[in-house]
Amino acid sequence: MTYENLDAKLVNSLLGNGRASLRSLGDELDVSVTTVSNHLRDLEDEGVIRGYSPIVDYDKLGFDVTAILQLKVEGSALPDVTEKLRKQKQMISVYEVTGDYDVIAIGKFTDTDGMNDQIKEILTDADIRESNTSVVLNAVTENKQFELDLNEE
Repeated sequence: MTYENLDAKLVNSLLGNGRASLRSLGDELDVSVTTVSNHLRDLEDEGVIRGYSPIVDYDKLGFDVTAILQLKVEGSALPDVTEKLRKQKQMISVYEVTGDYDVIAIGKFTDTDGMNDQIKEILTDADIRESNTSVVLNAVTENKQFELDLNEE
């Protein structure tokens, strides 16, 4: 899908304030509320905008231990393993990847004991052949979103 300048401006405005009203978006972009509403509906229907969620700082809620799990998985079991990881409450990202490992999962935990318990539970899966776990010392940037480039008019 290619996007129009108005769509890019709309997305960028929502990145700045996901709670902006249709009227304030229309005023900011110099278009009618109806135009904003139609473009937003199209972006939602196309899956570009999948929801409007708060940005939660899990560290401030006590989830200040971040672990990165790299897993080698038996080939045919990959969908099952990734689905199990996806369902784990504290796994915030799960990726199927190329390279030395098949899966990378990122989890947030309140302490290393809780992290250790959950990782040990995950590793009881016989389809996981090998694992490597790293604990993040400092998150330089996390959950970053970026503005879309505007096409020159």
